[in-house]
Amino acid sequence: MSSNKNLSTLAKNIRKLREKKNISQDKLSKLAGIAHNTIIKIETGLIKNPKIETVQKIADAFGISLDELTK
Repeated sequence: MSSNKNLSTLAKNIRKLREKKNISQDKLSKLAGIAHNTIIKIETGLIKNPKIETVQKIADAFGISLDELTK
């Protein structure tokens, strides 16, 4: 997750999936079991290198694979 391209893609994918599924950032944070602030920071690019465990929790909350979330 270290390149800006991947981070940008990740942020876009999270936002797109949230909007498609009509899930708020707060609800996603609860579903994924991570801090609401973390979701915001990932979506806005303030977290430059999100932990793989965090990204996996987000993918699990959406019911998709890590690979699908990061493509």
